[in-house]
Amino acid sequence: MFTPRHIKSPSEKVLFDVDSNGVATVTMNNPDKHNAFDDTIIAALSQLFNDIAQCDDIKVMVLASTGKSFSAGADLGWMKRMASYSYQENLSDANALAQMLKNLNFLPQPTIAKVQGAAFGGAVGLASCCDIVLASEKASFCLSEVKLGLIPATISPYVVNAIGQKASRRYFQTAERFFADKAQQLGLVDEILPVADLDAAVEKMTQTLLANGPLAVRQAKQLALDVAYQDIDETLIDMTSERIAAIRVSSEGQEGLTAFFEKRQPTWQAALTPQNVSQKKLLNKGEG
Repeated sequence: MFTPRHIKSPSEKVLFDVDSNGVATVTMNNPDKHNAFDDTIIAALSQLFNDIAQCDDIKVMVLASTGKSFSAGADLGWMKRMASYSYQENLSDANALAQMLKNLNFLPQPTIAKVQGAAFGGAVGLASCCDIVLASEKASFCLSEVKLGLIPATISPYVVNAIGQKASRRYFQTAERFFADKAQQLGLVDEILPVADLDAAVEKMTQTLLANGPLAVRQAKQLALDVAYQDIDETLIDMTSERIAAIRVSSEGQEGLTAFFEKRQPTWQAALTPQNVSQKKLLNKGEG
């Protein structure tokens, strides 16, 4: 089993950090190029997401970036190189990006995207793969591929899931730039904050997640993925019944129910390291 100390920042352009409560932050650190990514950055992100998935001590992951832009999508130099690739080389390149997005989308831990500025092209895919997207008032989004005679292919399953088919049919074709308020209306963004309040909002959201049973949070995420778009038939009903029965008799389920009835904090809350006054208030409040 992986532990946080086994996970290292793969490069200066992709940073990794984890705090004492198990909140990991993956930071794209290429501000001079607006955090555009190329094949090496994609490989670094993919490896980090894979390592985090194997680490039970990581409870939450935040995806962030430095500078004014969240990410400009594909790096221009990388795109220039790809233009001269053969079909097979392009296919291999696309598969690497698709695997990175898959690793992020299906990460067992809850994920938060902190979008402070522009998110173009593949960066919209990154946001779409995260469970929660917190954006600043200055955030903007653009599925810009058709401007270059391309299509947003590898990110499309995640973007369509995030904003729906109708909106995707528009923005895939028009490459219009839209802003945080429209992104929230479409379902891509969950909350919009002033830039100065974005860090505090991310901290508050991580606290909210950490207050819940870590196993239950992971299973709740998987539940949402598994039941989406399924027919409500006997197979689905049986599956959901089996899952609630299993977690009720699990050690975490038993501890959560016992703590609730005894009007005390469950062990996962008591084990947290309060990092500020607001977190202490949250822990004292609890759910029971």
